[in-house]
This record gives sequence, structure tokens and C-alpha cells, in this order.
Amino acid sequence: MKNFFKQYIPYYKNYIQKFIYAFIGMLLVSGGSAGTAYVIKPLLDEIFIAKDTQMLQFLPFVVVALYFAKGFGGYIQAYYISYIGQDIIRLIRDKLLAHILTLDMDFFQKRHGGELISRITNDINKIQSAVSSQIAEFIREILTIIALVGVVIYQSPELAFYGLVVMPIAIYPLSRLAKKMKKLSFKAQESISDITAHLSETFNNIEIIKANTTEQLESQKFAQFNKKFFDINIKSVKTNELVSPLMETLGALAVAAVIIIGGKQVIDGHLTVGAFFSFMAALFMLYTPIKRLSSLYNKMQAALAANERINEILALKSTIPSGERAFPTHLNEVTFKNVVLKYDDKIALNNINLHAKRGETIALVGDSGGGKSSLVNLIPRFYEAFSGEILFNEHHIKDLCIQNLRENISIVTQRVYIFNDTIAANIAYGQAIEEQKVIDALKQAHAYDFISKLPLGIYSKLDEFGTNLSGGQRQRIAIARALYKNPKILILDEATSALDNESESIISEVIEEISQNKITFIIAHRLSTIKHANTIAVFKEGEIVCLGSEKELRQNCKEYQRLHNLANI
Repeated sequence: MKNFFKQYIPYYKNYIQKFIYAFIGMLLVSGGSAGTAYVIKPLLDEIFIAKDTQMLQFLPFVVVALYFAKGFGGYIQAYYISYIGQDIIRLIRDKLLAHILTLDMDFFQKRHGGELISRITNDINKIQSAVSSQIAEFIREILTIIALVGVVIYQSPELAFYGLVVMPIAIYPLSRLAKKMKKLSFKAQESISDITAHLSETFNNIEIIKANTTEQLESQKFAQFNKKFFDINIKSVKTNELVSPLMETLGALAVAAVIIIGGKQVIDGHLTVGAFFSFMAALFMLYTPIKRLSSLYNKMQAALAANERINEILALKSTIPSGERAFPTHLNEVTFKNVVLKYDDKIALNNINLHAKRGETIALVGDSGGGKSSLVNLIPRFYEAFSGEILFNEHHIKDLCIQNLRENISIVTQRVYIFNDTIAANIAYGQAIEEQKVIDALKQAHAYDFISKLPLGIYSKLDEFGTNLSGGQRQRIAIARALYKNPKILILDEATSALDNESESIISEVIEEISQNKITFIIAHRLSTIKHANTIAVFKEGEIVCLGSEKELRQNCKEYQRLHNLANI
């Protein structure tokens, strides 16, 4: 708890004025509660017993003022604390996403997207309650307890001892309940992550689910996750609700002792009836904020568990540090020297030597898992080579600014990424939209014909994943996006796989045209797409087994001959 407040209290310095208003509201609530208990003494002693008519005329206004203070104080406290809490959460959510996006591709390969969504939404929502309403209630209840304890001690210090002895006695069982709540909260956060991950996977794969009629199977899987979440929540409710009967029982024992001792003092004339009932009212009112405080402490365990999960992500750092050198203005060559790449302990690339010059197209062929995609993933530094060198002109890749490096590389993969935005925004993604430049890129990608027929042209909005386009149309949008960027390095990973033979032939010619002043890497299983490549690298089990032109490989490379024969079957 201490570390939690230590982490979030500094955020409040930006809201000092609002927090002062909220604190004034808390003082009004706690003062109103204590004052309500105190006025019972003059109500009984001076009005009902002493028959003081002047006090009868005055006291009702005091009661109205006290309740107005409580109501108004509660309102301004709730508003300003909610404002502060929600704005802090907005900043934390921005910070968390910004941090996650700086992490390496390896992180995203090992974490399910649904889990990350759960961290950014559900986990942070748990913290929101703590830094807004719960922290305010915590402070307010403490102030109320202090004020009521003051009334209790003022009315009778001796009775206060018997009435308040319950507080230290309750600490041990309450702390045990809090520890159990934290464990259950951790499990609940993990369980909701499983639910979010499953939902994300289900909706992303809805086509294959429909095709295989596995709706019931997925519903059953979800029901299992949902039942687990339900079980954990019920245990949390059972644990948290133990606070009330525990405090009620201990409080009843304390009240019983006060009635016996206080009643005798009233009978003996050592204590007035008004003072006794004022004491009892304050004591009864005191147990309510104590119970709330105990319950709040348990509820805050969920925030502590969520905060630990968030801090776990924030503690992660990119293992691929950026260099400071700008990308070469004129890129003439890219060179791989004895490059080795490992995924954990598995060697993905071994002793790779490859040289590409500006204007050249390098084709990478081989069986799936041979290392082709691994090699092109090294170029934008999605992964870091275990050993060897990758040089851009004479500059080592590690010396280059990563952002600057990636700004000069365009990648088109077999999986097309379409955003729920206009065609123009998808084409110019990450850059300013220039209408004519967008149209030119679409024309180069042979996509403008079908887009110009849409009602809003390039400003037509695409559905999520581009479901209102055909596969080939989506592929052309991706190619147009790559061309709009006008990169120095173009990477095409099965980029024409969704196109028919005629479209593929046209795009291949387009690629040949635009590659004149670029370095182009093409991964292809259909060997017809690489007939214009200057150099073909044949991969097998993470190594380049043959390197040369298509003609040379057909004559001298058995592995290429095998691939060529398979392609023609």
C-alpha cells in the first residue's frame, strides 16, 4: 500500500487547487458527522431535560447546517476527486500504451494481444477506483474517525477506552483478510485477461470458426473462462463481506461494555444523560467509517494487484537500443557479414553473407521456416542479430537511429494490415495526406480503377481489416502504402500472393519499375514473381545454400532445381 501511494501521490501535484477543494469537502463531511453526534448532548440535556426554549429555537438550524455541510462537502469532494482520478488514469493509460509500443517485436510475439488489451483497460480501471473515489473515501473516513474519536474522548475518556479497544483488536483479522483479497484480485486480473484474450482470438478468427462450425466449441471455451472468473469473484465477495460481521461482533462487545459502565455512571450521577447518548451516537457512528475503511482497504487490494501487473510491463525495456546516426542520404548498398540470428536457443539464421546494391532486387526463396522472413526482419531491426554485421553503406545498423531507419523502409507482407479509416489515411499512414500523391501511389499499384468507382473515392472508409474489399484489393492498398512512403529499401514478403496471375504480372512489372533507385528484397514461393531479380538467395534450414541469377541456379543449384520442379507440378 505504501509503495502504491508513493507511486501515485506525485501525480497530484498537478491538481493542488482541485485537491484543496476536495479536501475542504472531506473536512465538511467529517465535521458534519462529528457535529451531528455532538448535538445530541444539548438536545437531551438542555431541551428535553432543562426545557431551554432558546436552545429549541436555535438547535434545528444547527442540524440543518450540519447536514447541508455534509451534503455539499460530499458533492465537491466527489466531483474534484473524480476529476483528478480520471485524469491521472488517462495519463497512465497513455503512458502504458506508449511504453508498450517501444518494446521489441519479440515481446509481442510472446504476449497475446488480448492480454495487453486487458492490462490497458481492465487493470487500469481497477487503479482508477483507487486513485479517485477510493483514496478520497479513505481520507474522508480517516478524518471522520478522528473527528468522532474526538467527540467520544471529549464526552468520556474512561468510556472511550472501552469503546475504542475494538480498533487494535480488529487489526490482525482485517490484515489477514486483506492479504487474501490481494491474492484473489491477482487471480481475477489474470482470469479477465484470459477472457479478453479468448474474445480477441474469437473475433479475429471468426471466418475460420464459421467455416468449421465451431461456434459451440468456442462458446464452451468461453464459458469455462467465464466460470473461473465467476468463482474467483464470488470468493472475493465472501472474503470482503466478512469485514462487516467481524466489525459488528467486536463492536457489539464494546458497546455492551460501554452500556454497563456508562449506564452505572449515569445512575450514579457522574455522567449526564445527554453526554451518554452523545457518546453512544458518536460510538455507533464511529463503527460505520471503520467498517468502510476496512472494506476499502480490501477493495484497494485489487488496485495493488493490478498495479503490480502494470509495473511489470513498465519495467520491461527494449533490448534493441537505437543508435544516433542518421540514415544515409544516398543508400548505395546493404551488406550482411557472417550474420547469426537466434530465437531464444534456436538458431534461425547461420553465417549469412549477402550483398545488395541500389537498383538491385534480391529474391529470397526456400521452404517455409528456412529463414527468409527472419533475414528481412533484421533489416528494420525487428530483431537483433546474435553475431555478425549488417552494414548500410559503411555504417553498422546498430549505429543508426531506429526511427530514421524504419522511415526509409517499406514492408508489404502476405498479411495485409488495414485500419478502420479512409483509403487516403491508410495509404498515407503515419504521414501527411497529399491527395495527388495518394492517387499516384494507387495508380502505380493498379488500385485506382476500383477505388475511383467508390462513392467517396480515396476518402471512402474501410471496415476493420478491410472486409469491404477483396483480398487482391487489400493487397494493392498495402502495395500503394509502401509506394507512398517512397522508401530506399522495399521489402515484399509474399506481397502478390493474393493477386490473380494477370494482376501479379502487372504488379511485378510495377515493382521492377520502382526498384530502379531502391534496394528491393522479395520473398516468394511462386518463382514466377522473381524472374526479374538480379540475385536469388536459396535458403535451407537457416542458411543460404545457393546464390546467383535464376539461370545460374537452374543449372548449378540442386535445391533451387527442386523448388522449381515443385512449382511446376
